[in-house]
Amino acid sequence: MASSTILRAAPGWIVLFTLAGAVLMGALGLVAGLWAEKFDQMAAFQNFVIVPMTFLSGVFYSVHSLPSFWQAASHLNPFFYMIDGFRRGFFGVSDVPPAISLAVVVVTFAVVATVALRLLQSGYKIRH
Repeated sequence: MASSTILRAAPGWIVLFTLAGAVLMGALGLVAGLWAEKFDQMAAFQNFVIVPMTFLSGVFYSVHSLPSFWQAASHLNPFFYMIDGFRRGFFGVSDVPPAISLAVVVVTFAVVATVALRLLQSGYKIRH
């Protein structure tokens, strides 16, 4: 055995973070759809907001490998907590307790969903 650490997957966390991540991404998509006037603006939202947040969240590396400033900056990114929660579910290890990660993702969803609902209620860029 290469390692003495036994990793235990936690399928419950996988389900919770799948649902929380899906509703967060859906709410972000709704905000982007209301904001964008053309398809190019939707692509810009994805290219300049979603993709950088994803890549800077520790998907392909551990944030522990970053300098301390960037580690702190990563903890301001809600996608970090979503990815960390998936990492806990699949591999049994995480940088942050999964309950805290889930709370951050849910609070972020609540904020984004509130913005989306206010935009819808105000009729922002909705043609009648």
